[in-house]
Amino acid sequence: MGAIELKAVEKWFGPLQVIKGVDLEINDGEFVVFVGPSGCGKSTLLRMIGGLEETSRGHMLIDGTDVTDQPPSKRGLSMVFQSYALYPHMSVRDNMGFSLKTAGAPKGEIKEKVDRAAEVLKLEAFLDRKPKALSGGQRQRVAIGRSIVREPTAFLFDEPLSNLDASLRVDMRLEIAKLHRSLKTTMIYVTHDQVEAMTLADRIVVLEYGVIAQVGTPRELYERPANLFVATFIGSPKMNILPCVTQAGEFLLDGAAKGAFSGTTPAVHLGIRPEHISVTQPDAGHCNARVDVLEYLGADTFVIADAGTLGQITLRITGSTDLQPDDVIGLSFAPEHLHFFDTDGQRCGD
Repeated sequence: MGAIELKAVEKWFGPLQVIKGVDLEINDGEFVVFVGPSGCGKSTLLRMIGGLEETSRGHMLIDGTDVTDQPPSKRGLSMVFQSYALYPHMSVRDNMGFSLKTAGAPKGEIKEKVDRAAEVLKLEAFLDRKPKALSGGQRQRVAIGRSIVREPTAFLFDEPLSNLDASLRVDMRLEIAKLHRSLKTTMIYVTHDQVEAMTLADRIVVLEYGVIAQVGTPRELYERPANLFVATFIGSPKMNILPCVTQAGEFLLDGAAKGAFSGTTPAVHLGIRPEHISVTQPDAGHCNARVDVLEYLGADTFVIADAGTLGQITLRITGSTDLQPDDVIGLSFAPEHLHFFDTDGQRCGD
């Protein structure tokens, strides 16, 4: 079992409050990702769950047992850090089995568990090598294997792929996803990389300065962000946010009525994702814009355009385009994909 519950947990460093009353339930076998900008408290919260940081207030429960005051060794969790922290003089086999050896486990049990973990992580051919003879991705797999042999209640990953290059990050991301599917063990994963969050998570916890901005599946966060922070943090390129006015069941851009608005709370921001904007003739869409920059990425092209008082707008179009810088175009927004936010930045209009 690996159900974890946080009840109004807080973390203070002297007069500075870093975690501000977080309530969260993580189900047994769930893959939950903590994501947010630097300094939002995601690593601190993970370390509190692991027992590496004290919980100033609130309660931490694992499978219904209050472990708030218990040390890391009593929580049954295993952490994988950004740094591999392997013993350079030991072989892969000895690195993976070291925790079991220090716990006094029989040699046969150690060998069985190490061999099983090596099979899961495709490390059988490297068991007799030293860490210096491994690639970065292989070293990180050894670090994960060292956690697997302990058969923890849950795995805690603290930005484990940050030291890898872009190609290895993609490979290791796939390995971790397959590992979760194979082990069916609770995993909590911290990252600032929203691509990792979107592709790995069953649910994502978006943190903003020590509080939870929203919890949901990747699709829920992308399609129905609860506030402006989530709307602009999740998605690349980020959601376009335009100033708007709502009145009499309509929304207005630049003073002109552009479509229906069904909310009871007035909206002052309209959000639209780049892929939900199409190019039209000038004056035929929701607004006009002048093309500033074209970013050709092969399958997609990002068009960055200046819409005057509405600000800069990014749209995503497929493949190549005949557009050129300084072209004046019309932009049409898909009405079913409009997002409205009030003066407090909260979602409205649904």
